[in-house]
Order: sequence, then structure tokens, then C-alpha cells
Amino acid sequence: MSNEIYLTYTKEQLLNILRNYQNSSLEELRKEADNLRKKQVGDRVTYVVNRNINFTNICEQHCSFCAFRKDEGQIGAFWLDIETILGKCQDAMDVGATEICMQGGLNPQAQIQGSSLKYYLELIKGIKTEFPQLHLHGFSPQEIEFIARQDNLTFRDVIITFRDHGLGSMPGTAAEILDDKVRKIICPEKINTFVWMEIISTAHSLGVPTTSTMLCGHIETPEQQLDHLFKVRSLQETAIVNDYPAKITEFILLPFVGEEAPKPLRNRVGRNQPDLLATLVLTAVSRIVLGDVIINHQPSWVKLGLEGALQALQWGCNDIGGTLMEEHITTMAGAKGGTCLDVATIQKAITSINRPYGQRNTLYEN
Repeated sequence: MSNEIYLTYTKEQLLNILRNYQNSSLEELRKEADNLRKKQVGDRVTYVVNRNINFTNICEQHCSFCAFRKDEGQIGAFWLDIETILGKCQDAMDVGATEICMQGGLNPQAQIQGSSLKYYLELIKGIKTEFPQLHLHGFSPQEIEFIARQDNLTFRDVIITFRDHGLGSMPGTAAEILDDKVRKIICPEKINTFVWMEIISTAHSLGVPTTSTMLCGHIETPEQQLDHLFKVRSLQETAIVNDYPAKITEFILLPFVGEEAPKPLRNRVGRNQPDLLATLVLTAVSRIVLGDVIINHQPSWVKLGLEGALQALQWGCNDIGGTLMEEHITTMAGAKGGTCLDVATIQKAITSINRPYGQRNTLYEN
């Protein structure tokens, strides 16, 4: 499959738009992205009823954009026990959730009998034993690497074990920007671009679907944004060409929220909340670059607010995400979008832009 996109816009034209969006007429771009969305996936706006569980904020790493992580013993540090997690799952079931999204900090103490893998398996088996009907969407490539490193295992070992005990899919978070020059500044302790892509592709080859994301609107350049999109595209093309049993299910832009982020990066960015117009332009470009191989695109209502997310649905997005029930990582950074949306609110919001709505499962199979 081609790694160049020539629809209405060439790669150079898209780059020029990203560089000069503030001085450009953008309605043609918006219409192109919206028309592609309609052609590729239709008018229905989907959502999933889910619960987000961040099981610990204790983390060995010190990413410069993160206001979530704490050291063990620090005020505000938490580490949920399995009973609390199962209680949250039951609360999710009570309101009709079909998915649990599970992610946490990299806590070196999260072990059983000296094994990180055994600890994470306790979480998976506990949830799937009590709630077999819940889809478990969990553990980013960074968490996979952490577990493999702690236990001297391969990425493949970890993913196979998780898959065989009930993990349904993996979030493609920790991608940030897939450019190692940027990563050395904003997340120097995180895995590099090659390893992130290796873990995602390994998951696909083993039958574990993933999502894909981009942390945007901080210190990255338009060139790096576009390169990130083409790297994500290459992962999906690899899965398609090799007929892997799983692929990327969706793409999500995650605009930087800096209000409570560590000061050095916040000061360098010079903005506390996302630049909505810049995010909408990148949303449209993402649809143009990815839409023929990754058809589902989702904004972050937590970061953009519900009104901003509704605008994104008119710039190429077709899914509004999940109900979440709770969210800590972005909220602790100072996001204003809230931590929970009920189904009625989501449906009313979608109706307000004259689009039909529909509940989906995690893998967009309905």
C-alpha cells in the first residue's frame, strides 16, 4: 500500500496548512474531511458505555507533561486494591457499561511474589472472572515494556499471557509524538518510537486490537505531527498487508493540557488549555491521511469540552468516545471537560448537530 496520500491535498499541501492554519481559509479543508468521514463511515456518531479505571498514580517515570504521577508515600498517591477495582466494575455494570479501560502509573512495587506480570494478571483475572461480559481494554505499550523489563520477558510473552487470560484490546497511548527528538524532551524515560511501534505491531500479529493516539499542541512541529500520522498509517498498512488478525480500531487526538502540568513544559508551551482551532485542523488532516485505513476517529471531550468535541465531529470525527464515569490523568492536568458523560447527555449532544447516534462496542463491531 502507498505511503503517500494524494486525495484533494498532497502531503506538502497538508504540511503547509498545518504550518499556516491561522492565516488560511479552512472551510474547504473542513468540508473535505467531513465528506471523507461521510463516505468512509457514514453519518452515525457512535459512543461506548465504559468506565475508566486508573488503578495507581505511583510511577517510576517523570514525563514533563504529566500532573498525574506521584512517588510512593507522596500526598495524593494512590494504589487501588482489587476489591476497590471490582467495586468500580460493578458500578459500571449497573449503568450498562460494556467496557473497562484500565491504565495506571508504572509502580515498581506492583508485584506478586516478585513478579509484575503476576500482579497485572491478578487484575485481569479478577475482572474477567467476576465480569466475563465486560471487554477489558487495557495496558499501553509503555506498560507492556515495563512489565517485560521488570520480569525479564519479551513483549510477545506479556501480550500472549494477557490475551489468553482475557485482555480484549490495548490502548495506543504513550505514543505522545512518534519523534525521538521530542520524546527526549517531554518523556525521556519512556520507550522510543521504534519500541512503541514494535509493541503495537506485535499486538496486532497476536490478535490483540489496539487504538492509536497523538499528544499534540505542545512543542512538536507540523512536520513531526504529519510524520506521526504516517507512522501510524504504516502500522495499519503492515497489519493489512500481512493479514494480521487484529488492527488499529481508532485514532484519537489528545491535545496538551498544561494548567497543572510541570512548569518547565507549561512555560515553554505558553498555553494552559488546548488551541481548539489548531486541534480541529489537525483533526481534518488526520482524517485525510488515515481515513482510508483507519476509519474511526475520535476527539477527546475531556480535553476539548463537549462543545469542542461536537465541533470535531464536523471536522472528520465520527465517534465521541466513552462515558468514562471517572478520569484522573487529564483532569489532574487541569482539563475542563469533566470526568463523566451520561448516555442521555451524549445522545442529546449528537442530536444537536443533526446527526444520528448509536451505541457501539469497543471494537466497533456494532
